[in-house]
Amino acid sequence: MSAAHDVAETLEVGLVQADLVWQDPDANRRRLAAMMDAQPGCDLYVIPETFSTGFLGDAGLEAESMDGPSVTWMREQARSRGAAICGSLVIDGGGGRRFNRMIFLPPDGEPVTYDKRHRFGFGGEDERYSPGERQVVVEWKGWRVDLQVCFDLRFPVWCRNDRDFDIQLFVANWPAPRADHWRSLLKARAIENQAYVIGVNRCGRDGNDLDYAGDTVIRGPDGKRLLELGPIETCGRATLDKAALDDFRSALPFLADRDPFCFR
Repeated sequence: MSAAHDVAETLEVGLVQADLVWQDPDANRRRLAAMMDAQPGCDLYVIPETFSTGFLGDAGLEAESMDGPSVTWMREQARSRGAAICGSLVIDGGGGRRFNRMIFLPPDGEPVTYDKRHRFGFGGEDERYSPGERQVVVEWKGWRVDLQVCFDLRFPVWCRNDRDFDIQLFVANWPAPRADHWRSLLKARAIENQAYVIGVNRCGRDGNDLDYAGDTVIRGPDGKRLLELGPIETCGRATLDKAALDDFRSALPFLADRDPFCFR
């Protein structure tokens, strides 16, 4: 990955808002690849949470490993596009444990992983998957990217910018009835963390008859919307500007006044 001093002035990001096929990893991999083809030349492509099966769609399926077909597909996509690929899927962690694991895969390196910390107990996710235990920031082209998954969005202490990140990245299967929460919390995370915030959600209806409104979005460090995809299946793109981020933080140096927190 990029050396810390080698910072790309801009980052071209492709956001893939897909109507995932329930419990059909092959179909989802084909669909996501075709959608990325519609936006060539990005530096980073972001695909939704549990992109291979849909949320809790792994029931009755064998959990994949880090050497399985979906991670292998991510490697191939990253290499062929010369871009990083990021999304989450259910991974066998051994010992009977499964994780909702976010994987960031650069085109010429090893995967960086983040296991979802806050499992969605209201939907039974806590009964299916083990929790992650650490926060993860990955560097790509000199940009520091904080990895988060869906329900993590509701927990601002976990999401706070005391890890010096430039981008906070959420992948999600966030249901339509709480779409206003999704939009409001993403805006709040951007403002309080003075960072670009990217939220990539799925759209359509899943095998449990839950509807998803999409609303994939990028917000700037001032909270203003830079891109929003609406409710339909589509792949959009936006350019993030490092100088604009640095200038905003210099003009309003609010992060210096944070209270200290620690996790036990």
